[in-house]
Amino acid sequence: MNVAIAGAGLVGRVLALKLLKKGGYNINLYDSDTAYGEEAAGITAAGMLAVFAELESAESIIFDIGQESIALWPSILEQLDILDSFQHEGSIITAHPQDVSELDHFIESLQSKVEEASKIKMLNREEIIALEPDLDQHSKGFYLPHEGQVDAQVFMKTSSDYLLAHPNVVWLEEKGVDSLEEGTITIGSEKHHYDWVFDCRGLGSQVEMPNLRGVRGEVFWLEAPEVKITRPTRMLHPRYKIYIVPRPNDRYIIGATEIESEDKSPMSVRSSLELLSAVYSMHTGFAEARIVNMTTNCRPAFKDNLPKIEHGDKITRINGLYRHGYLMAPAIVEQALNEGIYK
Repeated sequence: MNVAIAGAGLVGRVLALKLLKKGGYNINLYDSDTAYGEEAAGITAAGMLAVFAELESAESIIFDIGQESIALWPSILEQLDILDSFQHEGSIITAHPQDVSELDHFIESLQSKVEEASKIKMLNREEIIALEPDLDQHSKGFYLPHEGQVDAQVFMKTSSDYLLAHPNVVWLEEKGVDSLEEGTITIGSEKHHYDWVFDCRGLGSQVEMPNLRGVRGEVFWLEAPEVKITRPTRMLHPRYKIYIVPRPNDRYIIGATEIESEDKSPMSVRSSLELLSAVYSMHTGFAEARIVNMTTNCRPAFKDNLPKIEHGDKITRINGLYRHGYLMAPAIVEQALNEGIYK
């Protein structure tokens, strides 16, 4: 089958990899970005597989989809020969002493949504240190054993190399799609016909999916040789919930902000101050960290913040993964394929 995928961000790449692994498909990839996804939300992301932590502000279906995706990620990464970019050693949730009530609220919220959360126990200082010695200044927290991360930047770079070199893929870089219809992609006055087309353009699909909105996210990349945190770690606070995600070579992705805006301009002074002061209060070793990069991007979301799959004759639309891209993409793509082109 000749297939077109409009939008080569995270979802488009996972989709292409799944089709190539199954075999029997020639794929044209269309994207207004370069092949290395310099503007994609998937390259800005921390890649957290926070199947429990995200439940505090999400529906329980996110937990089910997330568990499916965590089980699917190893085979996707093995296909790219980057299985070592998958970490599944759990995550830590903690808070300052004055904010310990936030921990109680957090676990109560999780336990009200999924039965599995009832097994999560509060850690004392010694138990936290046993898992993460560098968090010795924290006296209470939770260990979420089923969580982890995908190195998003490694995935994006390696998937680009793999797809660009694949004989069954034609990647049309910086080729924005104007519209998609059943089996047809339109660019300007030109129409291109396929056996099946997929719309994975994120916010680029707002004309066809008018309820789609952008949610801004902001992250810092810090180089901090004095910090030795090995797992994704979150600190709860009444106003923000900062996350710290380790990367190789003493680097950490720091994020928290979620702003109802489609603005991709540089980070504000307020966001910068809040993030940096929070990460310093989390671990004083960040005081001498170097700011390597600061990035912003927008994630596509619907009103209920849940993903949506729409099928027509020779067309499938996948969108609205919100802030759960890496947590949901493999399972959502699998569902879309089973309901659509595989059916």
